[in-house]
Amino acid sequence: MRGARYGRDVKTLPQAWSEFRAKRSPKMILFGIVVTLVARVAVGDPLTWRDAVAAAALLVIYPFGEWAIHVYLLHLKPFAFRGKRVELATARAHREHHEEPNDLFMILLAPSEALALMFLAVPLTPALAGLVIALAGGTVPYGALLTGVLTGQALVGIYEWTHFLIHTAYRPRSRYYRSIWRNHRLHHFKNEHYWHGITNTLADSALGTMKDQRDVRRSRTARTLTP
Repeated sequence: MRGARYGRDVKTLPQAWSEFRAKRSPKMILFGIVVTLVARVAVGDPLTWRDAVAAAALLVIYPFGEWAIHVYLLHLKPFAFRGKRVELATARAHREHHEEPNDLFMILLAPSEALALMFLAVPLTPALAGLVIALAGGTVPYGALLTGVLTGQALVGIYEWTHFLIHTAYRPRSRYYRSIWRNHRLHHFKNEHYWHGITNTLADSALGTMKDQRDVRRSRTARTLTP
């Protein structure tokens, strides 16, 4: 049975979850989490304070990674390379998402994007931390680093679900969800240069893109992302 095509057709939380879990990217994200969990168990190190530190570090770093990917990758303008106009596939897909924000088929990550996040972007910070520890002559805590990767992957899953839910007709009930729901809709329909956080407002607040909407002009390119 074909799922709902437009967000306006998804009105309840159970319906949203049913639509979401039938998509490809949630399955790819779950696959990544299972692979990392198996690796964590295989390492065999007991959970220690190092695991807590690794998880806490990813919780702090993740909002800024989410913000940076949104600003510098998804909103990357077409550029000239060797006399040709180049537009990254991720940026093109995001532009199409801005053009049709109600289209549920344009919201979630492509399988290749999900895999790149799960196995390249998320492990990058723990891998760098392990490299620094190794260069300093310390014992690399592989188990704790994998715990950090697991934390980051879980946050990617939360991002994917949150972004999907925001674009349905389900309306916020909790105070926190109302805040991120409102900000993301302002990003789409008021001005694309602000409110880049999806799951949180931490990076926006720290980096100056969390504005009172009354102080921000309405952009003519919020729906097109054209220069």
